[in-house]
Amino acid sequence: MNWRDEYKPLLWLTTLFLVAYFLPIEYERFNTAVHSALILTKWYAREHVLLCLIPAFFIAGVIAVFISQAAVIKYFGANAKKWLSYAVASISGSVLAVCSCTILPLFAGIYKRGAGIGPATAFLYSGPAINVLAIILTAQILGPELGIARVVSAVSFSIIIGLLMHVIFRKEEREKAVAQQNLPEPDENRPLWQTAFHFFVMIAILVFANWGRPDSDSGAWAAIFTHKWHLTAFFGILFAGSLIYILKLKPIFVGLASLPVIILVLLFPTQPLIPFSTAMIALSLLLSFSPNHEPQEWMSSTWEFAKQIMPLLAMGVLAAGFLLGEPDGGMGVIPNSWIGNLVGGNSLQANFFASIVGAFMYFATLTEVPIVQGLIHAGMGKGPALSLLLAGPALSLPNMLVIRSVMGTKKTMIFVSLVVVMATLSGALFGALF
Repeated sequence: MNWRDEYKPLLWLTTLFLVAYFLPIEYERFNTAVHSALILTKWYAREHVLLCLIPAFFIAGVIAVFISQAAVIKYFGANAKKWLSYAVASISGSVLAVCSCTILPLFAGIYKRGAGIGPATAFLYSGPAINVLAIILTAQILGPELGIARVVSAVSFSIIIGLLMHVIFRKEEREKAVAQQNLPEPDENRPLWQTAFHFFVMIAILVFANWGRPDSDSGAWAAIFTHKWHLTAFFGILFAGSLIYILKLKPIFVGLASLPVIILVLLFPTQPLIPFSTAMIALSLLLSFSPNHEPQEWMSSTWEFAKQIMPLLAMGVLAAGFLLGEPDGGMGVIPNSWIGNLVGGNSLQANFFASIVGAFMYFATLTEVPIVQGLIHAGMGKGPALSLLLAGPALSLPNMLVIRSVMGTKKTMIFVSLVVVMATLSGALFGALF
């Protein structure tokens, strides 16, 4: 046996032994942090995976299979018109009411299909950052100044960050542009409107299934929330029709897959998660056992995204819960009082710390507003509040782990650094003005 080849396993085993040997289970804060990590993980699995991530994986599969590489390159590639690609990427968040984790499969889909680093990272930031509901909730609860500052900063950030990433990696982008010049024009298997309709229906299901409760019980947003599952069901019916008429699946198979979903809707009208989860399972089986190649390829691509992203997200959520606690007040190993004391006032240090905490902490869609509200009541300045709102929803520890697996360590570090620095500077400027 060559012991030189065994030093890594020995190091891992020694490290695990030392961690287990010195595990500080006698300290209450450690046990509380472990409990918070498990609570956050359980909540994430119950509330986020089924409604957000799994539909997002299927949408990413659509991008990877139904939208040709040449088509993605045409609008997001290194040779695409900059004003068009950045405009589409920067406003995407107004349509996608998603968090920093749900955007990942969609980002991975367009990046792997050849999108330039600039438009891809603009999309990655804007998806969770420019959320219409979150902007309105921010203005209502935290004040119109913060609401306006958040939307202006987020739109600007997405474009500036994308352009800076393009400039920083311009040599690589030039090489990509040369390689993409020789690609043929998109040769689509079906009319563009059919692919767009199929994609739109899936996005609508994702958006309405995750429509959060607004602050007020009246108005258009509240009306949509009241009927969110009716709207989701409506688009589910359109989705079934799309499977038949666009993907050419046999109606008998689509009908058999839909039957248990319909039965469960009737049996559990107040528990929509049951038929929704069943629909995801039925769709997986329908695509997996389809005799057509394209549905099988769609399912295969969806599964590849799930395998790549889910384990990293699970580890990241556990780590975020352990370090910083869970959103409903559970403490992590880092005391909440430390955070509250460090983000008081509007100093550059306070804004930087707020950006760092926001970058690593996990925020579900819309939860950042009540969390920031609580911190403001505890003494947080308006500048650090904006810094947290700009860095928090767009980044998280789970998010960073997955981004690294998609575009590498160097690009991830630079992207995260740009978000943190720009959030810090924006918060400091806002704090000085207001």
